[in-house]
Parts: sequence; C-alpha cells; structure tokens
Amino acid sequence: MKALVALILLVQLPIHKAVPAAPPAPLGCDDPESEAAAEAAVNYINGHSHHGYKFVLNRIENIRVLPQGANNEIIFLELDLLETTCHILSPTPLANCTVRSFTDHAVEGDCDVKLQKVNGQLSVLASKCHSNPDSNEDVHQVCPDCPLLALSNDTEVLATVTEALSDYNSKNAGAYLKLLEIGRAKIQYHPAHIVFVEFAVAATNCSTEEANVEACQLLPDDQSNFGFCTATKVIRPSQELQVNCQVYGHQVPTPDTPFLSRVFQSTTAGLVPGVVQGFINHNLRLSHNNPLASESLSSEFSASVLSAKSVARRAVAEVAQRDKVPRPVGFVPPPPPCPGNIHHFKI
Repeated sequence: MKALVALILLVQLPIHKAVPAAPPAPLGCDDPESEAAAEAAVNYINGHSHHGYKFVLNRIENIRVLPQGANNEIIFLELDLLETTCHILSPTPLANCTVRSFTDHAVEGDCDVKLQKVNGQLSVLASKCHSNPDSNEDVHQVCPDCPLLALSNDTEVLATVTEALSDYNSKNAGAYLKLLEIGRAKIQYHPAHIVFVEFAVAATNCSTEEANVEACQLLPDDQSNFGFCTATKVIRPSQELQVNCQVYGHQVPTPDTPFLSRVFQSTTAGLVPGVVQGFINHNLRLSHNNPLASESLSSEFSASVLSAKSVARRAVAEVAQRDKVPRPVGFVPPPPPCPGNIHHFKI
C-alpha cells in the first residue's frame, strides 16, 4: 500500500523540462571584442595601402557575427576612419600619429571589412574602402580663413614641390632625393597668397653634389630609403620658401608593412611619380581579398555586407517602433548597440 501511494505522489510531481540556453547577446559596436576586430581591420588596411596617409578608427558603424562552428566565426564590420598626418611610408606607430584636424581639411574613410576569428585569433579575409575630404563649406564654417585642399596637379602646387625638392637637395649633403608622390596640397589666397605641400621622396644612387641628377636611379630593394617633406611657399606679399624633409632610413618589409616591397617595385618600374594626376586627396580606394583565404570572397563579401546592412536597418526600425511604446516616468532606455561612440570627431 505504501509503495502504491509513493508511486501516485511521484506521478503527480511537476515535470521540469530543460530550458534551452539563451543565445548570446549580439555584440555591440563598443564592446571590447568589436574594438579588437576593428583594430585588426585598421592595421590590415594601412598595411595594404601604399599611397597617401595612414588612417585611424573613428567609429564602428555596425558589426555582424556569423557563427561557423566551435571557436570559429565570421565577422563583418562597417568602419568610419580618419586620415592622420603620417604618410603610409612613415615608420611612426599608428598610435603616435596625429589625426588631421577640421582646420587642416580632414579626410574620412569608409570601410567594409570581413574577418574570421578562429580560437581567438583574428584574420582579415577581405576589405573595401574609399575616402573623401570634408566639404569646403564645413571647413570654412569652423575656420573661414583656413586654406582648402588643392588639386595635386595645380601649376602652383607643382612649381612649389619642384622648387622645394631642389632647394633641399642643394642645401643638404647625402643621397639625392627624387619625388615619389604628392601627398596633399593647400592654397591660401587671403590675407596672403601661400601654397602648402606635402610629398613623399626616395633616395637615389647619386649624391647631391653630382651634376647629372637626371641619370640617378633609386636605391636597390635591399637599400631603399624613403622620406617625407613639407614645404610652404609664400607667393605674395613676399617670395619665401620653407622646406622640411625627414628621411626614414632603410626599412625592411615585414608582415605588418607588406606595401614597402610594392612601393619599391612600382617606383623601379617607372610608375611613380609619372604624371601627377589631378586629385585633392589620395582616395583610400582599397579593395583587397586575402590570398590566403580558401574561399571565393568577392561576391560573397558584397552580398554579406548588404545583408548585414539590411539587418542593421531592421534593428533600427525595431528600436524606433519600441520607442513609441509608453514608458514609466524616469525610464532611461539602454543605448543602441550600434553605431559606436565617436573616438575623435564627426565629419
């Protein structure tokens, strides 16, 4: 009888079903994992660009994570970057590079990057970037008298670069320097007429004392030596030229600076400086697929980025719809996971 009662009581006990674990919360744009992925992406972008200037992270616009299995995930990032004053050839660590200010006519970069994270290790699979300078109107709202970016093939710009490099070579002993590229230029017309230029240079096998500089060749790969110059030319009211050049010394290409070999190859092939093109900034027109990636990335990358953007738009719409629901007095809604905080300033 006791056994029967115990059986009845056992049957009547509530059955607790196993509750499935909640999926992990989506990464926010300011989460440490997102920042780590963005840092890897920015290092990759700078390491595979060999014109213009280094860029730094300004804000993570969006992040999407696709699990691929145990300790394996694909990450899609949308990044806002800002141009620094460090040329891409400069050995200065990115952390020590100064972000170009509003008054110096800032340049913004937009990048879509695909990464893979396996056992905690990040690698970039593909990236697509472009950049644009701030508008003239925005610059003059902050600084009405500040000079604006000028075309790199402007006659005054070309004349200033030529005069500045000739002046430096004539006053400094050592290797004769040749022009690699004009980084950027600005022209001010009021109250004085001034031309500001920045340009990259490379050492040749000639000394500055030699007369036949036209026959000078760039140093071989194992001795290559790049540098960077800035110059200011006052055209009116006085004729005055100030030149400053920094020669970096020979740099050995590393996995973090693979562009050095490509820069050397392009210069020895006669592709740089060549004809100076008419642009006001070196567009970060980087579209790169990692050759070590085993998958075909181009079409998948574009489709995945578009999918990630549509997911982000839906999330924004859902947040906007939730915001219409009446909230208790004093309720403070949590911040949206994306976009992230602005690190420097918004253009």
